[in-house]
Amino acid sequence: INNDIPTWNTLVLEGKWKQALRRLLATNNFPEFTGRVCPAPCEGACVAGYSDPADAVTIKSIEWSIIDKAFKSGWMLPKPPCHRTGITVAVVGSGPAGLAVADCLNKLGHWVVVYERSDRVGGLLTYGIPTPKLGKDIVDRRVRLLEAEGITFVCGAELGVNMTIMDIKDHSHSVVLAVGA
Repeated sequence: INNDIPTWNTLVLEGKWKQALRRLLATNNFPEFTGRVCPAPCEGACVAGYSDPADAVTIKSIEWSIIDKAFKSGWMLPKPPCHRTGITVAVVGSGPAGLAVADCLNKLGHWVVVYERSDRVGGLLTYGIPTPKLGKDIVDRRVRLLEAEGITFVCGAELGVNMTIMDIKDHSHSVVLAVGA
């Protein structure tokens, strides 16, 4: 995802946590998810560990620390778009892809409605990743922020069961299918 890891690592080392957060969020919508579930193959490839494995950077834990500090410090405030385009986009599926596209479209100023067939938002994040690896409170915390930024979530909406694609298209300018797993 083209994270600028050296920059945010350096900023954390220098105690510039807010700047590190801005740098991290510039390339990653949900570092609180990736920092917890990514197997971090980059850590094994860290060049700092070539001369001494104890010097390798723990990218995953630093990423996790930045976003957790941001939430605990009150820096993760809702930032709804300043201007709305008037375009409504329906996103079918609220897993990682659905949440990411909804976040990006909302930041562009579109009205976004996310339809989820399950009773909770998150898809694989909620129902596929074990709670010890990714606490559901972490997912819920981000969903609340997305709602505060203007995204609407509709749970219990299953295509072909209690709604059709035409139902969605009648209320939207565009539809994104992000049904994932």
